[in-house]
Amino acid sequence: MKKIKRLIIGAVLSALTFSFTACNTDAEFFTEADPNTFFTSQDAVWQRFNRPFTHWRWYRASDDSRYRLQELGTDELCLPTRGSDWYNGGETQLFHHHEYSITSLGLYNSWYGFGMGIALAYDALDDIDKNVDFQALNFPEGTKESMLAQQHALIAFFYKEGLDLFGGVPIYRRGETAIKGRNTDVETFNHIDSLLDISIPLLPKKTELGKEETGNISQAVAMGLKAELYFNAEAYIKKPMYEEAAQICRDIIDGKYGTYKLEDDWTMTFGFENDKSTEIMWGVPSTKTGGTTDAGFFATMHHYNSYVILGGIDGLDRHNGYALVPSLKPNGQKYDYKLAGPFGLFEDTDVRKQQYVYLGGSKYRGMFMMGRQENPLDGAVCTGAREYLGEVITLVDQITYMKKLGTAEYPTIDDLPSTIATAEENSGIRSMKLSPVPTYAEREKLWEPNIPIMRLTEFYYTLAECELRAGNKAKAAELINQVRARYFENGNDPNPVTATNLDKYRMLNEWKIEFLLEGRRRTDLIRWNAYVTENWWDHKASNDPNKNRFPIDERNMSANPLLEQNPGY
Repeated sequence: MKKIKRLIIGAVLSALTFSFTACNTDAEFFTEADPNTFFTSQDAVWQRFNRPFTHWRWYRASDDSRYRLQELGTDELCLPTRGSDWYNGGETQLFHHHEYSITSLGLYNSWYGFGMGIALAYDALDDIDKNVDFQALNFPEGTKESMLAQQHALIAFFYKEGLDLFGGVPIYRRGETAIKGRNTDVETFNHIDSLLDISIPLLPKKTELGKEETGNISQAVAMGLKAELYFNAEAYIKKPMYEEAAQICRDIIDGKYGTYKLEDDWTMTFGFENDKSTEIMWGVPSTKTGGTTDAGFFATMHHYNSYVILGGIDGLDRHNGYALVPSLKPNGQKYDYKLAGPFGLFEDTDVRKQQYVYLGGSKYRGMFMMGRQENPLDGAVCTGAREYLGEVITLVDQITYMKKLGTAEYPTIDDLPSTIATAEENSGIRSMKLSPVPTYAEREKLWEPNIPIMRLTEFYYTLAECELRAGNKAKAAELINQVRARYFENGNDPNPVTATNLDKYRMLNEWKIEFLLEGRRRTDLIRWNAYVTENWWDHKASNDPNKNRFPIDERNMSANPLLEQNPGY
């Protein structure tokens, strides 16, 4: 196995130092080896095949850089300053206000993330194609073709990530080693599309409903990537392709590319046995499949002492940072933004809108850490560590200085501020949607859930939005309500979507409710031209379309003189 092409990596990543230490993986990996002695077993070939996927696991489910770019600065998630905690030189406040710069948090790793993924996948593809004798190793017929197709699809995925975050990026094909500048948006878009066209006919279909997912790429996943590309084409290349996206969604829902079904129980999609979910089309595998995917950045939601009511597991991270964008003013009144705080959008009878409690045996209820922080099963309580030291914490759907109420500075509740800079330790509702936590008695289940990356529900909502844009509101409402019904007892939805109430803002809010914190909110807002034109809590619209793309980090720009910075930075 030859060395990974350092020139390619250097060009795509702006000549970053070659290192694997950024990837949190236990997989054994060789930078070079003699193919005559390395590829002597099927296990060795699969190890080589999986190396780019360990990077994908890190990029999408361990490192928080890409997650922050997609979620912070939106109407879903914020990272408010809590006294002396989380100020970090003001960087999270600046991010909330879209004041991006070439040193903003997350930029370096995000450029590195997609670029390294491309380089690793190309290198694995070359090794597998040129150095493995599949017949001698008794692989089933078609294995080689499937492996190569999956690497092409993974390359397409990483290129699409680069296009989404930064616009046109340098395009490399097999055998090219010279450092390059950026290609255009259209060239990048077309290259992604061509890579998917190469891979799709050779990828396997999922034929057994609920068969365990391992993180590999099926035909449905590649078609899903194509649907995502077309769905956002107007934002990417100023060419609407909603009907093309809609037809792919219809085919995915109809089972043309594999067998999937909406879950009746939402915890089957996100819970401890979700590797067999009928709804997940592509997920980052965790402990059951040999790797550990902890979505560790999600622990930034947990209060400092929340481990006490989450089973008391030793070593459970708790950083008391992230919170949902608030729905309520300090005085308890709702904000009137069209893009409202997410917690307030959930109906009170929605089964997800209750305090998270682990029930045992991989079962749990509730998606939020909300209200008085007490475990109803054992009476354990979460107490304060800052302003509420020794008091039982009550997490509120507000961000303010409630402890300062009645002081000379804030004599009445209407005087209290509510900004990204004015939070207390109990400010903001938190979510347990990803990586729910068991009790100490079942601590071996910690981080067991896979992290969903693509699920069938996405294509119901994508098709619904395409129908809305085509003027078919009744059909759009029907598709969304098929999903919403599972969250209410006997399907009794008190606020279903109708042809009358469905518009741009209801559609955006439905995306927000269903895909809350799944790392896509910025993309959805941009598709509706809302990311830079709409106001939400403590965020004023910049009306600067340049902010729809992030700047390239200063270190990457300095390393590659051929890179051109995005406009406005």
